[in-house]
Amino acid sequence: MTGKKNKKTQVAGRVLSVASEFAPLVKTGGLADVVGALPGALAVEGWSVRTLLPAYPGLVDKLASPTSVWSSDDLFGGKARVVSGRLGKTKGSADLLLLDAPHLFAREGTIYLGEDGRDWPDNPQRFAALSRVAAEIANVGLPDGWRPEILHAHDWQAGLAPTYLKQRNILGVATVMTIHNIAFQGLAPATMLDELLLSKDRFDADGYEYWGQISTLKAGLVDADWITTVSPTYVNELATLEFGMGLDGVIRQRQATFSGILNGVDLAVWNPRKDTLIPRPFGPRKIEDKRQNTDALAQEFGLGTTEGPLFGVVSRLTRQKGLDLLLEVLPDLVERGGRLVVLGSGDADLEAGFAEAARKHSDRVAVHIGYDEALSHRIYAGADCILVPSRFEPCGLTQMYALRYGALPLVARTGGLADTVIDANDAAVRVGVATGVQFSPATADALSTALDRVFGLFGDPVLWRQMQERAMKHPVGWSESAKAYAALYQSLME
Repeated sequence: MTGKKNKKTQVAGRVLSVASEFAPLVKTGGLADVVGALPGALAVEGWSVRTLLPAYPGLVDKLASPTSVWSSDDLFGGKARVVSGRLGKTKGSADLLLLDAPHLFAREGTIYLGEDGRDWPDNPQRFAALSRVAAEIANVGLPDGWRPEILHAHDWQAGLAPTYLKQRNILGVATVMTIHNIAFQGLAPATMLDELLLSKDRFDADGYEYWGQISTLKAGLVDADWITTVSPTYVNELATLEFGMGLDGVIRQRQATFSGILNGVDLAVWNPRKDTLIPRPFGPRKIEDKRQNTDALAQEFGLGTTEGPLFGVVSRLTRQKGLDLLLEVLPDLVERGGRLVVLGSGDADLEAGFAEAARKHSDRVAVHIGYDEALSHRIYAGADCILVPSRFEPCGLTQMYALRYGALPLVARTGGLADTVIDANDAAVRVGVATGVQFSPATADALSTALDRVFGLFGDPVLWRQMQERAMKHPVGWSESAKAYAALYQSLME
């Protein structure tokens, strides 16, 4: 179905994007960056996108001209409404729909965890509510006449949206389910089937049953018209026992309707030439100015001067991210003259391990436990090399930010890391295409060998600069990916 928004703008179609996070409003990881950037990228392709997400505390106040467009007296135990509004006043402003349900979302703690650090016990109801409302909007549309032709659900938090649509036999709306990280599956006990308004006859191996529990991610995988994930390599990995997290069989069954579309980054936000959060802006033609950011970062954390590279980590401190491997090889990194700045939080033992390393090597290792957006920009701008030794990585944005800032990525050869970083092997160096270093398997020995390669490359200033310039020009924006999503949406509409 095609219509005209006005005489100048042809609208290709309408998409309801459903997610639990949206940058810059609320973010715990890369999901928020993707969900926040995709609508603007799709608008360039002519698509009208509205994003439905929970109204966490304070979010409604950030909308321009908020208007109530839907309400219910009983949405999983309390009153709720949907508030429509725009975030920002520019041409690229986002159209948002906030599910304002105080009994589900107005609480202290994080968006998924209570103050005790544990999952909210009613997370199944909270995000079932989000999915239920998405299905309702897809069914009846909004008061201004806007009704989606595509419902795009992101991760387990929106996994029940395609299922609710299917249960109600709602026609005219195609569904897309995107896996950002299959490790998080939205599990709930089978006793909640009635409470979550799920049909008992589909609680089986072909439906949303997962080892005796409800899996909202699996529900989306079996009921969506199409599945995507966030890199081509991750598509193949998910079909294996090693990476499929128990859902590899479902993935193999859906391979004919499953594709990988690489994520991108916001080129306006991550632009070293215009970044106001770094001490000295720079670009590929003024790569020498990057050194001022390196010196400023070292001074900020009291690191001494060495001949080796300054490494950076901006990550959750978990074993999935391979940071335990980095702790194993850290003594060798320091002994060889390397320096390290770590920004992140996560597993208590890894936080303690890096804190201890910083105490032991105070002039070589610095750690900031937590997250600081401005500091992350300074690390990308100042680091010579960004470390991403993940055991698995669906796409990863860290290495893309690193490329953008000429901080050559050292990455494990997995998922989107393999798809975005060109390894500096002999052939790639000879033909002038290398942008970083890959290693495999994800072991401490392999990481140590990769560090040797980085030190060797860094010791050749001409080659290192050529790789930096090439990395900064590597395409990491949303343009091609938005075209791929637009083509997918169009094919589903047809």
